Amino acid sequence: MYLKYWNLKKFPFENVTDPSLFYVSQSHEEALSRLLYASKMSKGAAMLTGDIGCGKTLISRVYTNKIRETGAEVALLTNPPYRPLEFLQAILYELGIEEPPDSKIRLLQILNKRMIHNLQQNKGTIIIMDEAHILCEEAFEEARLLLNFQNSHRFLLTLILIGQTELKAKMRQMKPLDQRIPIRFHLQPFGFLDTAKYILFREKKAGFTKNIFTKKAIKEIYEYTGGLPRKINSVCDLSLLIAFNKKRKIITPAIVETVIEDLA
Repeated sequence: MYLKYWNLKKFPFENVTDPSLFYVSQSHEEALSRLLYASKMSKGAAMLTGDIGCGKTLISRVYTNKIRETGAEVALLTNPPYRPLEFLQAILYELGIEEPPDSKIRLLQILNKRMIHNLQQNKGTIIIMDEAHILCEEAFEEARLLLNFQNSHRFLLTLILIGQTELKAKMRQMKPLDQRIPIRFHLQPFGFLDTAKYILFREKKAGFTKNIFTKKAIKEIYEYTGGLPRKINSVCDLSLLIAFNKKRKIITPAIVETVIEDLA
């Protein structure tokens, strides 16, 4: 709607999981590094947690792209099913088995065969469970049992659990699985400096040649959003829209305050 007015090639603050819009803060870089380390070194399992809107899903997409570049097979479960049988079926479907059987024993046999084949081809098998905090205890137990797939010197798969902050508390209640997760990281929101850099990064990606948000406007955005990327995107997007409607070329604190009032 406002692309022509700002002379942009795309919307800069869309809340989509586009890896090309991945801003690498220190916290985000550390999170990605730990996930890559877990799979490269065959650590078995890793867990990434964080508040709503802090960028966990985008990190999972960047991680998925990077790990696929190594030839690994990835089963990405963006909405993990509750029932254990459906959980196993979903994994096989994501690995390319279009009609997974209804027998748990048969499902595990097929999965084991696939993982051994990948290992022989020097390829990893990665299972990523996004929104893992919604899983029931039975599904978590099924995930734990997958870590029994090992040969004499390494795990046959890497299990990545990604979820909101409550996932940490949930894990503590399931000690058999919790004790088998050697790599974990809690993603923090941006500080003020990263918030400013993030906004500029997104602007440049969309086609801006200079920053149009004043320092005071960015401070207003940071104080309202707490440094959460999803909320930053929402405020910045509406700020651009209001500035377009008012024919302004700079985003001032007054524009941001109007947006915040609307969102509230």
